[in-house]
Amino acid sequence: MTSSSNQALTLMVQGTASDAGKTTLVAGLCRVFARRGLRVAPFKPQNMALNSAVTCDGGEIGRAQALQAVACGVPAHTDFNPVLLKPQSDTRAQVIVQGRALSVVEANDFFGPGARHYKQRVMTAVLDSFDRLRKAYERVLVEGAGSPAEINLRDNDIANMGFAEAADCPVILVADIDKGGVFAQLYGTLMLLSEAERARVKGLVINRFRGDIGLLESGLTMIEALTGKPVLGVVPYLDNLVLDAEDAIAHHTSASSDERPLKVVVLVTPRISNHTDVDALRLHPRVELTLVHAGSSPAQCPAADLVILPGSKAVRDDLAVLRGNGWQAWLDRHLRYGGKLIGICGGYQMLGERIDDPQGLESAAGSSDGLGYLPMTTILETGKQLRNVTGTLSLDGVSRPVHGYEIHCGRSEARRKQAAPFMLASEGGVPQPDGMISSDNQVLGTYLHGLFDSVEACNALLAWAGLNDSRQAVALDALREASLNRLADSLETHLNLDLIEQMMQPTTQ
Repeated sequence: MTSSSNQALTLMVQGTASDAGKTTLVAGLCRVFARRGLRVAPFKPQNMALNSAVTCDGGEIGRAQALQAVACGVPAHTDFNPVLLKPQSDTRAQVIVQGRALSVVEANDFFGPGARHYKQRVMTAVLDSFDRLRKAYERVLVEGAGSPAEINLRDNDIANMGFAEAADCPVILVADIDKGGVFAQLYGTLMLLSEAERARVKGLVINRFRGDIGLLESGLTMIEALTGKPVLGVVPYLDNLVLDAEDAIAHHTSASSDERPLKVVVLVTPRISNHTDVDALRLHPRVELTLVHAGSSPAQCPAADLVILPGSKAVRDDLAVLRGNGWQAWLDRHLRYGGKLIGICGGYQMLGERIDDPQGLESAAGSSDGLGYLPMTTILETGKQLRNVTGTLSLDGVSRPVHGYEIHCGRSEARRKQAAPFMLASEGGVPQPDGMISSDNQVLGTYLHGLFDSVEACNALLAWAGLNDSRQAVALDALREASLNRLADSLETHLNLDLIEQMMQPTTQ
């Protein structure tokens, strides 16, 4: 990051609800300002997500802020998302502050009545990161979390208005018309804010509109009169944007080719993490991707050429769900009939013979039998491996380039000598072996996230799984770039950017 004697202009995008379009709007505005030659940074004070990314300074942030960094044309940095909560159960989450795992807390400790001291500590880190960004960039675009109208979480808030007031940051409010009730969303949210918080909201945005804008115009006039806030624009629904999901699992797209597609099943466990690993497969024209929840019956699962076990934030608990619902017998049958199986990160750990968690890092301390497909054991240890890597994938005697990242606290050791399909290194490092492939060539495991994002590696893996012609693997990075530019084009057409620029000034209440 470069320094500047002037502090950046700032703007915070808050939403009437989760999935209102905050991440997408911030990413689009980041690209708009970056295309104007400005130094732009994204910022999210607090994020709760299991999709994460490794930063240039060796930390961990939410996947959404990594996407927004791409939109800005800058390397992802831990200051972009100083507090990341990664749920490990319905009431328990790992707290990551400025890229490093700080502790595991119960929800009541972080959000409940006794959370004040804890929140004050992390707010210091939040404001510290934000201050560095304001000094280093010309624009900082801030994303809220959930909704500012969650009045049960207002005390000690660091994610929405609590941050906006502490940082003296102007706010725009976005609502999703595709869900219905858009005017109630906007009006209700504003009415649940305090007078000072309402004054901080400078304008409204309606997102994901389809149809005749003329039918909406009377409502726009009325909501402006009722709230005293200008409508900054109505953003149309944009189909087929290829943007990394913050947390929600997108619906799959089946192959449209007349030729027989490769049938791929992804087993979705309760604590699935970094499911963006399969985005390239979802978009592949020769792949029929099916997401199947591990809590369902295997009897309902379609036959597959390839099964993928993705990452997990609670590996032993997710493994227990798989085993408890009869999936091991289904996987045994899948392999007997010649199917292929890939485990990624936590899914890789499940493929071994045993997983030990002596310190209770992810759940109750103890050990679990693995699925037993690879001759290895895994021990979960403090000190998370966080690195971006490049290297090679060797399958069938041919090496292809690959790139991705690692986020894990486990250390897996082979019980006997076994082939390692990957050789990976962080920048300037010596390549080291990663992963394992079974002696019968049917089961492959790796700690590498993003292994399908490299076109050549994706082609090789799908050919290994049985696809005769995988020349049409998608270039995910190029599709992401095209989507960001299409999004920015739409915002430039449909938002009042001149008025937004005027709003991006500190406001003293």
